[in-house]
Amino acid sequence: MPDYLDDLRLAHVLADAADAATMDRFKALDLKVETKPDMTPVSEADKAAEELIRGQLQRARPRDSVLGEEYGVEGTGPRRWVIDPIDGTKNYVRGVPVWATLIALMEAGEGGHHPVVGLVSAPALGRRWWAAKGHGAFTGRNLTSASRLHVSGVSTLADASFAYSSLSGWEEQDRLDGFLDLSRQVWRTRAYGDFWPYMMVAEGSVDICAEPELSLWDMAAPAIVVTEAGGTFTGLDGRPGPHSGNAAASNGLLHDELLGYLNRRQ
Repeated sequence: MPDYLDDLRLAHVLADAADAATMDRFKALDLKVETKPDMTPVSEADKAAEELIRGQLQRARPRDSVLGEEYGVEGTGPRRWVIDPIDGTKNYVRGVPVWATLIALMEAGEGGHHPVVGLVSAPALGRRWWAAKGHGAFTGRNLTSASRLHVSGVSTLADASFAYSSLSGWEEQDRLDGFLDLSRQVWRTRAYGDFWPYMMVAEGSVDICAEPELSLWDMAAPAIVVTEAGGTFTGLDGRPGPHSGNAAASNGLLHDELLGYLNRRQ
């Protein structure tokens, strides 16, 4: 089995470059922000970071394809890099430090492409998390200064911490009642949002999290970090991996209960 460690090292190089670009424009008074057709914001920093990563990938991995949030798919082949240049753009443009660059490598296999490398870099928080298939998940400043991640051992909802992004998406999908029932059963709920809940599941500080509507670039990197930390990452339909258009992540012990509540409908 390939060890993917060269690809992981490259992901760190890509993230270093993206971090420098995004931090340079964070809280800039002249930051340019546009509204995309789906009514979500995109800043000049989103575009610049993705262009930077694509340029480096073209030089370092010319045979690999690339899928990014801002510029779509380029290239074909069994290996595909998946990029979200700034996950949490709404936070970024308002000066909230909870945003990150997400970089994943997916490889073709049975049932489609699957994440084999994932990196989440949140420079405004001073945090980075990463994983490679078969090598575990880690957090730290770099590959040589890192701590291994492990999900929690919490096995009852009454003791569990549940993280989410917002309420509106659950209501739009007619899942709000199940969501609220779940929130009443757990020890604690917090709306951290975006990439962060998945990283906290991986490091054991949160036990379950979920979002009702996502894109592949939102999930590819977090999915392998969670699973390599010993957790479970599926869609709300229970399908493993980042392909369901939504996500549920847990320490594994609470996953069936998590899905059970979130699939309750009136």
